[in-house]
Amino acid sequence: MAVDRDHVLRSAAALLTRKSTSTMDEVAKAAGISRATLHRHFAGRDALVRALEALGIAECEAALDAARLDEGSASEAVRRLVREIEPAAGLLAFLYTENQLFEGEGQNEGWTRLDVRIAALFRRGQASGEFRIDLTPAWLTEALYGLMASGAWAVQEGRVAAKDFTHMIAELLLGGALRREEP
Repeated sequence: MAVDRDHVLRSAAALLTRKSTSTMDEVAKAAGISRATLHRHFAGRDALVRALEALGIAECEAALDAARLDEGSASEAVRRLVREIEPAAGLLAFLYTENQLFEGEGQNEGWTRLDVRIAALFRRGQASGEFRIDLTPAWLTEALYGLMASGAWAVQEGRVAAKDFTHMIAELLLGGALRREEP
């Protein structure tokens, strides 16, 4: 019987976003396969996390495309981005805590591609006078990642309603990023 790799990855992502310390046995059980089958596809936890990283980056890139970051105001583009990335937010929250993904020379270039595209959105908002210029695009990008991870955790734990995810993240970020008229 052929094992659907995408099913295994999505099952692992669903489990690890709820319980980041899950063992490979627990991941295999969640995917409905044996541990030996899981190990044939992923040599260990590191290989599984790297595959989840590739999935997360691909989902984020698809969300960036769907959000049409160059259309309309930068604020509206941020709102569209948060809405489009919401389905992957739990996976991103898990990946956000996996330090090995961000250390050393083995860092996936996909993170840089994401950072560049999101920072360009914030730069566009600054150039149009919509966003504050005292907050760097790099900082606004990191703040967005942090808010999305926190939002995913809060929804997962039932402290926040899933329907409020986009509104709360976008409005908190934009409320701090919008340029205010001085009296």
